[in-house]
Amino acid sequence: MNKKIILSLLALVVSLGVYSQKYAYVDTEYIMDNIPEYKDAQLELNDIAMEYKEEVAAKYDELKTMKEKFEAQSVLMPKEIKEKKKQQIEEMEKAVKELQKKYFGPEGELFKQREDLIKPIQEKIYNAISEIAEEKNYAFVFDKAGSLSILYVQSRYDISDDVLDKVGAVMGTTRREDRRKGPKTKTSAKKKNSSQKKTMSSPPGKGLMPPSFGGRRK
Repeated sequence: MNKKIILSLLALVVSLGVYSQKYAYVDTEYIMDNIPEYKDAQLELNDIAMEYKEEVAAKYDELKTMKEKFEAQSVLMPKEIKEKKKQQIEEMEKAVKELQKKYFGPEGELFKQREDLIKPIQEKIYNAISEIAEEKNYAFVFDKAGSLSILYVQSRYDISDDVLDKVGAVMGTTRREDRRKGPKTKTSAKKKNSSQKKTMSSPPGKGLMPPSFGGRRK
């Protein structure tokens, strides 16, 4: 048989297999918004971030005062004392930058706190999605709130409420009849995420991925 015909038949079989598979989607922003434990974790993270921010700001103020005092007095200083003061300022500046990195760096304290608080919640949600996918034989579950662009999808494929019901027993999620979904919820979620990024100076992404898709401690 012609090689091109064989390849065409194989492609057709594969494509038919894909189209025959069941799929669904979730909205992780909506799911998180209906989990009180997640909201509590975000508030705690904001408090921690504010404490770190205030401590770093105080150190920068101290450094600024030190520089201003040096500028005002340097003209009358002996050379040896002047060099010593300069060295002290450089050491202070280095210490402040190291403190800032310690708190807000990629692997800093705030990142670790977020991992400790948010990661367990994400793992529970991911496990719930996996269980529902196995039970209902879904080959794919997409995240509407993630980076994937979904131009149109029928609401009957949305299993977000099923996920919330699944984790509700252990996480005290909002009752199905009290959950809000729509432009108002999405807008508030975006504002909340925006304010958190400004306060925490940290990226949060919360796309749905096992262990890493970003809750309180277990």
